[in-house]
Amino acid sequence: QVQLVESGGGSVQAGESLTLTCKISVSLYSRKTMAWHRRAPGNQRELVATYVQGETVQYSDDVAGRFTISRNMTKGEMYLKMDDLKPEDTAIYYCTVAWGMQKYWGQGTQVTVSA
Repeated sequence: QVQLVESGGGSVQAGESLTLTCKISVSLYSRKTMAWHRRAPGNQRELVATYVQGETVQYSDDVAGRFTISRNMTKGEMYLKMDDLKPEDTAIYYCTVAWGMQKYWGQGTQVTVSA
């Protein structure tokens, strides 16, 4: 059974930083697509940052230059370092891993940014 567990969310002031961690129970060494998504209150879920097939990194326009996705293949962990946080970054953040026709989600971690 594939499990993803996010941690590191919290409440911060605008301009501060947070780093989210996603612990993934499957090997990251094959060409899996790993990503961070978020859902803000009243909005649809959106893609924030991704390793496409484990290689190419992409960011949404809203976070490019402020967020950094990274991973530790040995530990089976993926990270999202979020700098210069803004109130509009407030959301539940989810990590995902996908290969073939399968995609798995974590339970999410809340990030709240106050002005």
